[in-house]
Amino acid sequence: MTHESFAATLALIGIVILVSSLLSGAVERTGLPHVAIFLLLGAVLGPAGLGVVELTLHSPSLQVIATLGLVLVLFSDAIGMDIGEVRQQRRLALLILGPGTLIPAALIALAAWLLLGLSLPAAAILGAALASTDPVLLRTLVRSPGLPPSAKVGLRLESGMNDVILLPIVVLSMLALRASGAAPAWEVGSHAVGLFLLGPMLGVFGGYVAITLLERVRRKVGVRRDYESLYALGVAFTVYAGAEAVGGSGFLAAFAAGLTIAALDVELCDCFLDYGEASAEMFLLLTFVAFGAGLIWTGLTVADWRTVAFALVALALRTLVLLPVLAQAGVDRRSRRLIAWFGPRGLSSLLLVLLPVFGGVPGSERLFEITCLVVLLSVLLHGGGIAIFLRRAAAAAAAAPAGRPAPVPQAPPAATPRDRGEATPERMTIAELRDLQRAGGPAIVLDVRTERSYRDDPNIAVGAVRFPPDDAVRLARERRLDQHATLVLYCA
Repeated sequence: MTHESFAATLALIGIVILVSSLLSGAVERTGLPHVAIFLLLGAVLGPAGLGVVELTLHSPSLQVIATLGLVLVLFSDAIGMDIGEVRQQRRLALLILGPGTLIPAALIALAAWLLLGLSLPAAAILGAALASTDPVLLRTLVRSPGLPPSAKVGLRLESGMNDVILLPIVVLSMLALRASGAAPAWEVGSHAVGLFLLGPMLGVFGGYVAITLLERVRRKVGVRRDYESLYALGVAFTVYAGAEAVGGSGFLAAFAAGLTIAALDVELCDCFLDYGEASAEMFLLLTFVAFGAGLIWTGLTVADWRTVAFALVALALRTLVLLPVLAQAGVDRRSRRLIAWFGPRGLSSLLLVLLPVFGGVPGSERLFEITCLVVLLSVLLHGGGIAIFLRRAAAAAAAAPAGRPAPVPQAPPAATPRDRGEATPERMTIAELRDLQRAGGPAIVLDVRTERSYRDDPNIAVGAVRFPPDDAVRLARERRLDQHATLVLYCA
């Protein structure tokens, strides 16, 4: 890498961090998708703009960015999965990940075969890639308090787990499109073993070893929470490299490692969600900038009546399939409509369809261009729909009359450490809390554990007010907490 290209890469990373940080508040309020903003930023920095970034499908940098991006998508989806929630909603999960994922993939493949004249294996790759629901585009939506709980669970399950259902379809279809024709039986068998057995097994083993090692270090010397999140990212990249080195699927290994951590170590999951998720999201936004620098706009070059018709059919098929599927799961009507409509195609689809491109599969570049066209339409339609929903939800919340919660008992204020001119301690023991309460000082105990920790731990502080940390400022205002009270945060 030359000095100029290295400097340009650092400048690109810096620009992504600066822009995403400065626009984070505005994006949250307006509901505009980060993805659209960073695609446009990529266009500004690309050859048609300032010429800072120029990537082609054969650029080594693109392969590195795309590979790391897919690893992060799969690992983040898995480690963010609430295993308790999946157990509670197992019927919904099975329907969404079974017929709700595979039927749209098959129908999209059929449409590609009929409308675009693709071979069956190529159509299967396109169907699998375009059946993937993008978690990056959905992140702002699933964090919205205005989204019904059933819709939030359904979208989180689908975007978090359907990639791992579709990835084997892409990999196995690639074998049928090798330049030499039909792949030998031993090669197909070797790939199948690596895909379905070796990769996941190494991922589970690597995740278990990582958790065991971390737990021992925690007990002996302790580990900072922010470094635990970096540790989780290190686990993802390590198990990917290890699985690829022995012929397994590194992508499925990363997913299996994340799922193992989600099942066995809630604390590490919460650390990753607190700190590491922001780092992963920055990298995924960088990936969108890389695509926006020229590659994704190639989808417009293949736009004709056939490809546009296919793109519209591909976007509509998921909705048509999910409506009856979700009805079978017992989801209420409003949540069914929201889940069925908000199924954007984005980074996951692009990363999946790039696998045959990097594998040198004939005709894969056309598959990538068609996928780009569908993703652009999805960003426009689904991204616009998400923005409208979020703005309406925010307007409804602002217009709703404030509730009248039970008043917090007031007592004559006692002398607190702050009143005595002492430094307020960062931690308070149970004995100190009882002393404060006996002295008559207003004290409110807030249970600020994450939803996963709150549900899995049967121990609940006596008199604690449940206070999820995701939207603390709004909740404090709604519940009219005494501004002069001592807030005691219960988090373990």
